[in-house]
Parts: sequence; C-alpha cells; structure tokens
Amino acid sequence: MDMLRWEVVLAVLGVLVPIVAALYEFVFVGRKRLGYRVQMDTTATDAVHARFAGIQYAGALQQLQDGDGTRLVDPSFVLLRIENSGATHIDIDDYAVLPDDRVGVRVEFPGRRVAGMVVTELSDDFLRPCFSDDSGLSVRDGVIELPKVPLNRSAHYKVLAALERTGEAGTGADPQAPFEPPRVIGGIKGGVGNGGIQETRSQTGTPWQAVALVCFLVLVILGQLAFSVFGREDVAAPLDCAGGELTLTGSTAFEPVLREAAKAYQETCGEQGVTFHHDYRGSKEGLDALAREGAREGEGKTRMLAFTDGGKRDDQPLLLPRPVAFTLFTLVVHEDTGVRDLTLEQIGDLYGGKITNWKDVGGADLPVRLVSRLSNSGTRDVFEERIFSGSRRLVRTSDDCRTPLPGTPRGPLNCERGSTAGVLDEVARTPGAIGYSGLDDASGRRDLRLVRIDGQRATLEAADHGAYPFWETEYAYTYGEPPARSLAAGFLRYLTNEVGRDVVRSRGHRPCAELQNPVLCRPAAQSARAVSSREAGAGEGSGG
Repeated sequence: MDMLRWEVVLAVLGVLVPIVAALYEFVFVGRKRLGYRVQMDTTATDAVHARFAGIQYAGALQQLQDGDGTRLVDPSFVLLRIENSGATHIDIDDYAVLPDDRVGVRVEFPGRRVAGMVVTELSDDFLRPCFSDDSGLSVRDGVIELPKVPLNRSAHYKVLAALERTGEAGTGADPQAPFEPPRVIGGIKGGVGNGGIQETRSQTGTPWQAVALVCFLVLVILGQLAFSVFGREDVAAPLDCAGGELTLTGSTAFEPVLREAAKAYQETCGEQGVTFHHDYRGSKEGLDALAREGAREGEGKTRMLAFTDGGKRDDQPLLLPRPVAFTLFTLVVHEDTGVRDLTLEQIGDLYGGKITNWKDVGGADLPVRLVSRLSNSGTRDVFEERIFSGSRRLVRTSDDCRTPLPGTPRGPLNCERGSTAGVLDEVARTPGAIGYSGLDDASGRRDLRLVRIDGQRATLEAADHGAYPFWETEYAYTYGEPPARSLAAGFLRYLTNEVGRDVVRSRGHRPCAELQNPVLCRPAAQSARAVSSREAGAGEGSGG
C-alpha cells in the first residue's frame, strides 16, 4: 500500500472512529439508562463522641429516635441519588414493574433497618408531586420503596435514609465493621443490557474514553503529517502527470488559456520533466502544422496539440477533435467612433460597404476603417459565419488602415493583422476603426470600446440562451489517438477535467463539461445565425 492510500485510510479512520464512538455512547450504550449513586454511607457513633476545638457535637445526634420513640443506638446514614444517566427520557410506563404497581425502585440495606427517610433534593421542582402521600413512597419491611418518577435526560432526585444496625448483625460482630452496600432493585423496559438499574460514579475528571479518543485523533494527525513530510518523495505522480515535451499551437484567441494552463500543469507535474513550447499563428496554420508533424512522426506519436476556433476541413481525416470550451468573441471600436451598439443588419452594411461613415449609424463624423484577421484565422471564420454572412468577400484594401492600395474599390478600407493583439492595437490607434477578437483579450483594454450586438453584451448566459451570436466551440486536435500515458493525453485530461477547467472559466470561456450537451459543446439554444459549413475556409487552403 503506497503513502497516498495510507493517508486516505488515516483520514477515513479519523472520521469514522469519533462517529462510531458517539453512536456507541449515545445510541447503543447510553440509549436509555436508569442509574443510582451512593453519595454517602457513614455511621454516627464516632461523631457523637468526637470533640473539636473544645466543642462537643453530641446533642442532636444523641436525640435520634426511631418511629416509636426508641433512641437509635448505632445509627448510620445513607444518601442515595437516583438519576437518568442515559440519552433519552424515562417515563412512568418505562419502569419494569406491573402496571398497577406504584413502586419503581426498591432499596434494601443488609444488616440494617430503616429508621426514617426523606427526599432531600430534586433536580427540577416539577418533580415534587411525584413524591406525594399517595405516590408509592414508603418504607415497607425495612425496604425503601420509591415511586415511578418520570425523569428527563440528566434529571435526578436524592433520598437520605437514617438506619439502625439490626440485632442479628450485631450479635458477636464487631460494631465497627463496615456494612454491606445498599442493594438497589429496579429496571426499565428497553434499557441498556438487561434494563436493570446500574450504579454510576461521580465524574470529577476527564473520562478515560475521551482521553483515549483524543490520543487516537492526535496520532492520526501526526501520521498524516509524517506521510506528507517524509513520504512525499515516494508518492506516485497524479494519473494525468507525464513527462516529455509538447508543442501547443493554433488559436491566438485561446492562447492566454493555454499558457496559464500549461504553467499550472508544470507546477503540478514538474518532477516529471515537463516542457511546453508555444507557437500560436492562427487556427488554420496550427492544423496544418499538426498535419505535417503527424505525417512525419506517425499516427499517435506527434508531440503537438492544435487548438482551433471551430472545426477542421473535411480533407484532414487523421486530425481528431475534442471539444474543450465554447469561446465568446466581441466587436471592438476606436473610442472616438461614438458607437456602443450595432444590429446585425448594421454590421452587415458596414462590412458590406454600404455604410462608410459612422454618422450613418448615429456615431461620430468619421470614416469607417475595418481591421480584420488574416484568412488563416479561425476567429475570422467565426466572424464571417456567425456575424457577417453577406455575399461581399472581405479583401485587404490597405496595409496601414489609412491609405488605400492601388485599384481599391470604393468602400471602407480593410487592413489585416496576423494576431488578436495586432487587431486590437490597430483598432486602438486608428480613428474610426472597428475589429473583432476573443472577449478575454479585449476586456482588459481601456483604449477600446466593446460593442453590443442587438443590445446584447457578450456574456456566457446570453450565448447559452441564443441571444448573443458571436461565439464558437474551441477544439483541441491530435494526430490520431495519443497514448494514454503521454503528455498530450495527460494535458488534455488536465485541461478538461481538473484545474484546467478553472483556468478556462477564469478567462471568460465556458468548459464544455458544464453545458447541457458537452459532446457537441453548443449553447442550449442556438442563434439563428449559428451556422453552416466552412466553405470559405476550405477555399483558402489552410484550415480551422
């Protein structure tokens, strides 16, 4: 058994033992229990003749008399406590006597007879009527008879008895010899053991059972500490940890998630010798790089994962997809445009060339400048499929977003950038510019303005209910099935099932496992513009 399993065993024992001890004490052993305690059993002879500080205490004790006026010769006193020492209350019907018997407990004093008795203490004043004249409290044939008293949990009462040594006991016997202890006879139905009344003891210190339990729990804690400190080197790495090198490529929109998840994985599995290489050039270039590497290394042997905004082309059958998350995208504009909300129709007119000045949609008097991703970008595919589905094909008409290229047709200038950061930077420094990117990248920019679409902000809730259309599924691709113990397989499991899911969520994406249909990884209600096949991507060569 390895150290990790021993830690689990100790943790389970640390939980189960106190539970079993509590059940044993309060449910099985202490369920219903009637107890008694002899708190005092002493003679009065020595006290009658004792002197202290010149004062003689003979007066009151020498006057002790029996019921018929006979003075007691060898008196003794017993203080008896009757109590509910269990976990549940005791009713008068619980006493194990015949129904018409008013007596619940009888007390005998071997070698002594009862000269008198009195109830001296009640735990609760409402118990007083239980000891009325017709309650069954009496002395019969030298035996004290106590009534059937209902006792709540921890309730008690005390009886003081004055006793006289019997003649039989005194004949030829040492008058100073100790008496036999009182015999308390009684029982309750359904009580502990045979239900008989049990002698209890006054608890002045910590019970040994409690001390033993505390010592046991201390040993459990020390054992877990020892395993964690001294046994850590022998603990096997988690199942998803594997050593080696792995290249992550593809989507620039998903790059922040992958860098953070890779760093967290290295911190967890660093002892395995893990190295990540990052090469994010766009979804389509990432798929092409994976296909080339797979053709060279062989199926299932490629040390590369490609992440894409959306799916692959149909001519890449050995690239196997795994849905990881669905990703939100947003439109961004230069802060001087004066626009914060656009309808899908207005967006189509802007990119279709019908609107060339922002004043035509209620904004500032500035010419429209379009900033796009390159044709190998998955983010551009998402935009063209879900937002701009017009017949006009977006083509580059400017290099600097200000000066048109020769032969450029009329309409807004369109410049292209190779990364998400490149698009955002260009929009921020170009008056009148509009572009698009992953929501997480754009949300941290103070020099840009995020645009609502049909009044809807880019939120996971809006996308999941079909109200926000600019989103796409993020896929991870492998070239064939990677070995189960490989770094590629381990990182995918880590990303989709463990800490990686927290990273995905913290970056504004939604893990596929949290959706209603995690296999398809689509919001529950799809937008009317959520799409079709990637005809444009297939025509451009590199995919995804």
